[in-house]
Amino acid sequence: MQPGNNCGQDLRRKRALAGILAAAAISGLVYAAAYIAFRLTHTQVWERDGNAYIIFPKDMPVVYYVFRPLSYVDGALTGMRFHIGPHR
Repeated sequence: MQPGNNCGQDLRRKRALAGILAAAAISGLVYAAAYIAFRLTHTQVWERDGNAYIIFPKDMPVVYYVFRPLSYVDGALTGMRFHIGPHR
């Protein structure tokens, strides 16, 4: 076995790992940007209590489930509140 073969395999593994990490980072940034865009377009102030809420569409539960992990972080950091469907 030649020592040069391991070096080439190590380099390929490092490149593959770098590609995977870059794809994960880009995916995370796209996810965060999509949540921010959703947050900006779906925030309403409820007149009854004067608090701002992010309103998730009642007829599209997938949006709620997709953004729920970031909404936990958002709520903890900013105190934002959340509601599914319009307030009544």
